[in-house]
Amino acid sequence: MTDAAAPTSPAPCLMDCPDWLYLLREFDALYRQGSDGGSAAIRSHRKRVRDALSATITANPPIEPRAPCARPVTAHLARALDLGERAAMQGMARALREVRGALTWEYGYDQMPKALARKYAFCEILGPKGPVQSDRLNLGFVLFAPSTTYPQHSHEDIEESYISIAGAWSENNAAVYSPGSLIFNRSGAEHRITTGDRDPCLLAYAWVGPAARLAAPGMKLSPTRRPIAP
Repeated sequence: MTDAAAPTSPAPCLMDCPDWLYLLREFDALYRQGSDGGSAAIRSHRKRVRDALSATITANPPIEPRAPCARPVTAHLARALDLGERAAMQGMARALREVRGALTWEYGYDQMPKALARKYAFCEILGPKGPVQSDRLNLGFVLFAPSTTYPQHSHEDIEESYISIAGAWSENNAAVYSPGSLIFNRSGAEHRITTGDRDPCLLAYAWVGPAARLAAPGMKLSPTRRPIAP
């Protein structure tokens, strides 16, 4: 005679996991309370992020834990969180610290330059591959080591925003962005990121787009362009 199989516990839902819930609420606060700088395009993007995030939280989806995975750049994460906790983004930095041991850091590219593999990685928090499931929105973080150049790239059918959590960085050599800054990239817009030489840079990101594209963004680095001869 065999013992009856023990009942399987249901997967915990978002409301059962306060650390993930508080982290998502920090994202909500950034996209609800921050400024759009007078830009109608950024205002619309912020609303799309808020609406999709609010719907996800209300749905209380199950948490789908992934195997934690570190990359070489995550050696800089503790420093990035320390910097974030000193500045305007301290709430987000503290919430991220609470889940840091459960993060899955990855590259997202089939072909990854060796130098970049030591200095970059991202983790998805909410989305088709995140612990919090959503097919309407991707939220996560990108971490860069000091003195990193993230090559020219774009995202087809996905509009993207970055919000600085820690460290100084620039996009397309246009300006230097400090913690709290929001940068918006339209679908297909090429952009290149460089970071300062003293400290790591931590960015929160949001992607909005069709469900099929969010599930398979097809990330590719743009070919290096040679300068046109005069």
